[in-house]
Formats: sequence, C-alpha cells, structure tokens
Amino acid sequence: MVTHTRRSLSELMERHDLGPSRALGQNFVVDPNTVRRIARLADVGPETPVIEIGAGLGSLTLALAETGAEVLAVETDRHLIPVLTDVISSHANVTVVHADAMTLDWDGVLAAHPAWVLVANLPYNVATPLVLDLLAGVPAITRMLVMVQKEAGERLAAGPRDPAYGIPSVKVAYRATARLVGRVGPDVFLPRPRVDSALVEIVRRATPATDADPAVLTALVEKAFNQRRKMLRRSLAGTVSAEQFESAGVDPEDRPERLSVEDFGRLANAVARPSS
Repeated sequence: MVTHTRRSLSELMERHDLGPSRALGQNFVVDPNTVRRIARLADVGPETPVIEIGAGLGSLTLALAETGAEVLAVETDRHLIPVLTDVISSHANVTVVHADAMTLDWDGVLAAHPAWVLVANLPYNVATPLVLDLLAGVPAITRMLVMVQKEAGERLAAGPRDPAYGIPSVKVAYRATARLVGRVGPDVFLPRPRVDSALVEIVRRATPATDADPAVLTALVEKAFNQRRKMLRRSLAGTVSAEQFESAGVDPEDRPERLSVEDFGRLANAVARPSS
C-alpha cells in the first residue's frame, strides 16, 4: 500500500469499527495525489527527521515514509493507535507516538536530532494555537509544511495591509517567514469539510525579526488588534505616549494592519525603554 484511497480507508474504518471524531476535528485525507503533493512541497527525503501531528490512520504518514524520511507520527486518539501502528508496520522509518501535541514533552521527543521538519494535516480546532506554541517553544522544529483551514492559513501567512493580517500574522512573523504554497479542496477528505484548506510553509528565522521583548511586543499587538478599526493613538491610549510613537517612528494615526512586525518591535522597545 502506498497510501489510502477513499475506498481503502472506508474499508479500514469499517473493519475496525472506527469513525472520524468530530470532537478531535478529524478529517482524513483520502487522495493519494494530495498527500504526495504535501510530501513533495515539504522537501523531505531520506533520513530527514520529520514530525507529523495528527497522523490519524496514516494517509500522509505513508506518503512521508515513501520519501525515506525518518518520521515520528504523533496521534492523540487511542482508538486509532493500533490501526495506525499496523498500517505503518512495514515501514521501519516510522515511529508512532501516542500523545496530545498540545501537552507533549517536545524536548524529550525530539532529542534525537537538532533540527526537525513538521509536516501535518492539522485539525482545524487547534491549528493556529499549536503552530504559534511550536514556534514559541520548540526551536528544534525549524520548518513546517501544514495543511489548515484556508482562512487560518491566510492569517498565518498574511503581511501588513492584507485583509487577513492580524495577531497570528505578527506572532508568526516575529519568529518565522510564512507563505501560502497551495490550496486543497474539501473533496479529498473524509468526512468532507465545508471549507477549503490551505498549505502553509513556515521557515523559522535564525533570529527574531526584532530585538523587542516578546512579552511587551505581544501585549501591544493584542491590544492594538483587539480594536483594529481604531487608530493606534486610541487603541493604545494609556500604553504608548505621543513621545514613544515619535521615538519609534510610528504614526499614531495609523491602524494596526498597516504596521509590520518591525514597526511593532520599535514601539515595544520605546515602551520598554526607561523614561529619562
């Protein structure tokens, strides 16, 4: 078996009396061309350390194994683990990890290699917080190729002045560069979702985009975008003074969607600087 088709996956679920879990946001890919495309876009090959989150019944896992990559397939659903383990049993380069990615001891799991590539079809309900948490807390993951809901993908990859630009966009840009590399329609999933998906490539920066304190930066970004229709002098009133706007070279009449991560970084540095 190279990877699952709609028919083979349906038969597999029927044989083991399984079904996709709505609570876990499970949508299994049932198109071999799609998972091969993801593996190709991820640019992984023999001995590349790959971490897959939400392996499910192994559709993408099998495509990644076919490249020769060294795959750690993480799955939280205990009902799927025996079947997933059996599906990949002929692939010595795949190891199944039964764990919740949101609470996993990443340092321990990834200790075997200094750098990993994340390749995953992420459940829609956890995709954005998970990507942001991994960027913030798991530096061993140096690249990502993730399939997420289209709107979430657009937010992760958006730049200033883009309609989708917001808090996740700036948080990603602080630690990485991101771009949309493909779209995926709903017909390749079982069950069929009501929305399109996007493929997003995220590459970690060697150093953050700005030297600002990340806590100060995050607080400013969240406060500004929580009132995104207001000018910065109003949304950041009481936090950023007129002098600090001037010191940072940021126009207080601007709205947050016009500011780059570097602009927010200069504001954060101005706020954090002791008053003379």
